[in-house]
Amino acid sequence: MKVINQNIHIDGIDKKILRALMQDARTSVLEIARQVGISGAAIHQRLRKLEKSNLIAGSKFVINPKVLGYTTMAFVGIYLDKAMSNPEAVKQLKKIPEVLECHYTTGNWSILIKMLCKDNAHLMHLLNSEIQSIAGVSRTETFISLDQQIERQIKI
Repeated sequence: MKVINQNIHIDGIDKKILRALMQDARTSVLEIARQVGISGAAIHQRLRKLEKSNLIAGSKFVINPKVLGYTTMAFVGIYLDKAMSNPEAVKQLKKIPEVLECHYTTGNWSILIKMLCKDNAHLMHLLNSEIQSIAGVSRTETFISLDQQIERQIKI
């Protein structure tokens, strides 16, 4: 996990650069320079500063999973026998490609995962064959997402 520099100072120009890239990471440096009103070299310099501070953690293309046939999003709370099982359970969960996120949590569950499956039968297969067979997993609690209403990053 990268440590974020809590002392980074970003000004209005940095915010404009970040907003443009958050809207479309493929926006060219020259296009951003035109929008912001400074040189391309200045944009490059500011981007290097933001990358070195770990504020920018990379860029990526966003795949539409429905086009690939993945239509069932589920959140699974995992109950473990003991906290000592956490690292080994996470190691096993990393081997399941349909597990998109894994979080240690407070509350009843030890771990909360986000999964993307082709359908409910695929989800049930993964729960029964893969997840519940992990050593230390005592039981799971599953919530299927009917539709995602909000998806965003933190506002800059």
